[in-house]
Amino acid sequence: MSKSDKNYYLHCFVGTTETGVHEYLKHLKVDCHALPKDVRYLVSDAYYRKQTFTHGVLECGYHPIGKLRRDANLRYLFTGQQRPKGRHKRYDGKLIIGDISRLDFVGEYNGVKLYTAIVNCVTLKRNIRIVYLLKNTGGYAVLFSTDNELNALSLHRYYKARFQIEFLFRDAKQFTGLGDCQARSEPALHSHFNACFTALNPIKWQDRLSSPNRKPVSVLSWKARFFNALFIERISCDFGFDLTSIKSSPRYQEICNFGAVSG
Repeated sequence: MSKSDKNYYLHCFVGTTETGVHEYLKHLKVDCHALPKDVRYLVSDAYYRKQTFTHGVLECGYHPIGKLRRDANLRYLFTGQQRPKGRHKRYDGKLIIGDISRLDFVGEYNGVKLYTAIVNCVTLKRNIRIVYLLKNTGGYAVLFSTDNELNALSLHRYYKARFQIEFLFRDAKQFTGLGDCQARSEPALHSHFNACFTALNPIKWQDRLSSPNRKPVSVLSWKARFFNALFIERISCDFGFDLTSIKSSPRYQEICNFGAVSG
């Protein structure tokens, strides 16, 4: 079920005009006091690019960073000479997504060209900084922030960092039992969640020690290695085998790496 479907059923059965965005915003307002004081930005995906959520984040003292839809209604700001009389001109035409002729080129990083500009967003009713990402394959995306002073490189880097958090939740759910706790008390749940996320730290640290140049970490491979080593230890204990000389053999490492992704 999509998020729009959930909101539809919320309207029909609960009888309220509030959507999931309102609930997420309430959660932010209640718990934002626990965030470090130096946190200035809140990063989210395109679903949260709504006026209600954006203004709510600004009221909490943070600048939202997100992704715009491909049909976003944007306007260039007028920077030319104003007429001596009459109302000053504020906008200079509609920004067509895909037309980079009037955007400032920032540079190319990892096969992605970055362009930026400060424009007016009609939906959000405010000026925003956008970063247009153009891949060598032809794909593109448009990022934004309400902080017009934020440089394009930092905006791009902050948005990319969001996916690292997604990987933590994914690995904790799949490999360290984040969703398997049956406790109901708040202290027990906190202890379980902390244990699941903490278990990922030594795995990632050991992976860096063994392969400093490798960026992605396969938690599944490390789980297979640990299981194989534990299984060998269990067999040696049950049958009284001495593994001292066996562990020094390359064959032992091959058995431990059985089922793991090489690389």
